[in-house]
Amino acid sequence: MVSGTRFFTILLVGATAIIASPTLVPQAKVTRLTAEQVKAFEPYALLARAAFCPPAQLKTWSCGTACSALPGMDVEATSEEDVLDGAWFVGYNPSLKTIVVSNQGTDLSELPASLVDPDFHQVPLDSKLFPGVPSSVKVHNGFQMAQATSALEKLEAVKALIAKYGSPSITFTGLGRGGCISLLDALYFSQNMPKAKIKVVTHGMPRVGNRAFANYIDKRHLDVSRITNQQDPLPILPGKYLDYRHSSGEKHLLSDTLWVACSGQDNTDEQCSAGAVPNMFQADPQDNKGPYNGIMIDKEACDA
Repeated sequence: MVSGTRFFTILLVGATAIIASPTLVPQAKVTRLTAEQVKAFEPYALLARAAFCPPAQLKTWSCGTACSALPGMDVEATSEEDVLDGAWFVGYNPSLKTIVVSNQGTDLSELPASLVDPDFHQVPLDSKLFPGVPSSVKVHNGFQMAQATSALEKLEAVKALIAKYGSPSITFTGLGRGGCISLLDALYFSQNMPKAKIKVVTHGMPRVGNRAFANYIDKRHLDVSRITNQQDPLPILPGKYLDYRHSSGEKHLLSDTLWVACSGQDNTDEQCSAGAVPNMFQADPQDNKGPYNGIMIDKEACDA
């Protein structure tokens, strides 16, 4: 099992890689998002924030500000209390008319508690959970282990909500490490429910796998928005020299309200994450939790 605190080693490994990286060359195009487009991403930040609240409160949707900001949520299942592999919840959001799978992010204040993570190496996807995926497609072992722990439980919860609401839409959210698990969840669900309309919105997500994985995600035609904030270091970790790559879909915040869409994989334009944070000396870990158009993604709103 892989605790959220052990995720800190990604920072150490990635930092070494990025400091040693060569000068980046800008690639592909960057386009500014309208205020309306930025506003449309707010519910997904709220869903990622709610995942930080205690499972017992999520079950009854009584977690305070984090829950009241998303009225009418019907929660079908949650993780257990004090789960090591990351908390989560599955529910139906009536405003978005979608089933939601939200994975809790890593609390940066807890990261120094552990400096050893033996699971940062890449491995092929588990053939039992991801049948037919080429062995060349590899992901961070720790992320895969965490996703596998609750995959079947989430699947059963989603099936129950589909039976109740008939919704063919499933949305996956999460901050940081939670985003990594959500991306793997989305791939898992796309194989188990090929007719479902799948949307992925992550915030401050690190790289999950190798170039073959990034290409595979892009070819699945999943609706992926990978939101990155200013000088947040997590999206540039683990380092490229370890053969880690992001899939497409980056939306980068130049400021709280000024967002741009960065085309391609790991766009190195200075207006995108890989170009804005070329090394760890220019990073600010506090940018990971926001604000994202005024929303901080942390446990502070779990104030019931």
